[in-house]
Amino acid sequence: MRSTTARRTAVSIVVTAALACVTACTSAGGPSDSRASADPSAEPLRAVERATARAGSARVESTTVMGTELSLDATGALGWDGGLTGTLKITYTGGTTAETMRRLGSTAMEARYLPDAYYARMGDEFAGRVGGRHWIKYEYADLEDLGSGAAGIAEGMRETTPDRTVKRLLASGDVRRVGEETTRGRRTTHWSGTVDGATEQTVDIWVDDRDLLVKKVERGRTETGELTQTAYYSDYGVAVSAERPPASDTADFAELLRQTPDDG
Repeated sequence: MRSTTARRTAVSIVVTAALACVTACTSAGGPSDSRASADPSAEPLRAVERATARAGSARVESTTVMGTELSLDATGALGWDGGLTGTLKITYTGGTTAETMRRLGSTAMEARYLPDAYYARMGDEFAGRVGGRHWIKYEYADLEDLGSGAAGIAEGMRETTPDRTVKRLLASGDVRRVGEETTRGRRTTHWSGTVDGATEQTVDIWVDDRDLLVKKVERGRTETGELTQTAYYSDYGVAVSAERPPASDTADFAELLRQTPDDG
């Protein structure tokens, strides 16, 4: 029973750590409001929302810091036409959760986003604790049932796409044009505003002459300190794919949480 309890503890740690990485990649997002700003000066942003929505996909490079808990880098491509899809490589760069993951033999993971679920590929150490399976499947419906920090993750993922970011700014009614700046060698217009999420957040975006986001920075607060997420977008309209991992190599998040030690 002791070995089973230890296994249960280890699985709980790694699953929770992986979930923290899911949260880190999405927590800068917050629910958008159906209202749009009636301010005529916001019309350029409405053009940005339409252009990014039509583009449907982009390559993404992002850095996220969640206080003392976690920092990570993510690169890949995401699509948002007909549901969030795509693949990211996530590398842990610091924080207490990252240290836990390193002790369990994992310094990076692959994340696959499908309309109904999120998949995280863990290392061999994790696989050895769950019958050789490398992937964790997080069905969004299961995450919503957990409450606490997991609630809202599915919506949070959708809200981090460029078109939703602009929609949140428009709905906030608190957005202003900062000025012209050069971003990654491109001439861009800088906009800044404050939106409501789990906590109040500031959002800055840099938009090119095609009305597409080049850069986004979101800042807020978490229980462990300041949350900052910086993302760069390129290659709008890029082809995006995310294959569902083999079921034989996948452990279901909800089932892992229900595991209990054997009586014998």
